[in-house]
Amino acid sequence: MNDNIIIAVDAMGGEGSPKKVIDGVSLHYHKNNDVFYKIFGNKFELEQLLLNKINKNNFELIHTEDKVLDKDSALEGAKKSKKTSMWMAVESVKNKESDIVISAGNTGALFVISKLNLSMIENIDKPALSGLWPNKNGMNIVLDLGANIKCSEKNLIDFCIMGSSLHKSLFPDEKSKVALLNIGSEDIKGHEVLRSVYHKLKLKNNYDFEFKGYIEGNHIMDGDVNVIVTDGFTGNIALKTAEGTANFITKEIKKNMTSGIIGKILTSLNYKNLMKFKKRLDPRLYNGAIFIGLNSPVIKSHGSTDSVGFSYSLDVCKKIIKGNLINKIKMNIK
Repeated sequence: MNDNIIIAVDAMGGEGSPKKVIDGVSLHYHKNNDVFYKIFGNKFELEQLLLNKINKNNFELIHTEDKVLDKDSALEGAKKSKKTSMWMAVESVKNKESDIVISAGNTGALFVISKLNLSMIENIDKPALSGLWPNKNGMNIVLDLGANIKCSEKNLIDFCIMGSSLHKSLFPDEKSKVALLNIGSEDIKGHEVLRSVYHKLKLKNNYDFEFKGYIEGNHIMDGDVNVIVTDGFTGNIALKTAEGTANFITKEIKKNMTSGIIGKILTSLNYKNLMKFKKRLDPRLYNGAIFIGLNSPVIKSHGSTDSVGFSYSLDVCKKIIKGNLINKIKMNIK
């Protein structure tokens, strides 16, 4: 266990939990032999679900009957009890008993509980919620996705540093190329804070990433950049728009594939390419938002994802720890 990455798992949060969480842990375990899971939740439920799925040397059950509900407000969830599975999982990272924590539960409560338990990285004012977003050549890191409605110049520059550090942790063979999300590509576009950040990053090029200027929303998936920075208000709208568009396209493809004899014939002729395209839009592959800026990483799995999606979030956990994310941020933050 000493050489293993230790992941604290809140087993009781999100739709279909704890079964989907345990099934996700099982899927991840069978592809990874260097991970130890500290699983927080009702052991009487969890023991039945874990039966013969994971080697007993690779997990520990920490019993609690308390849990944060999806319907709880952020403050209700945080105030509920220090014995909820979410609180105890985060606290295990605070106490250095785990390397990283993951939950599919209440996002607001997880954010508040994490901020109450985990200190900020020195010289960072605000944490950010970042996520994975596919592009034509691979994957983008996008932040902030909703943690901070208003951001200062320093916040946005910090997000650039944190986003590029996260990108290097997850994709160590790629060069980080950072852009600011804006309404145009010209340097006069955008509000005052955004323009100021643009000019500061253009003038000061001693950061550990390549600054590519502005990017418009319709070019996010072009693959010319791989770290996209904005405030939480704009980022959340962009994310929800992209998710809705992807769901619409996937449903339309499915409908057209099964409607009428001509559609079925065309589908059979082009089945392989259609499946490739559908897989690229599968949200489970990009599941796992990351709270960064805290002294320990916190991963939020989508509450409605299934066991496959949860297992991908566990992959993100492992890559972040192996990629030494926190030290990367500390080395570059001013």
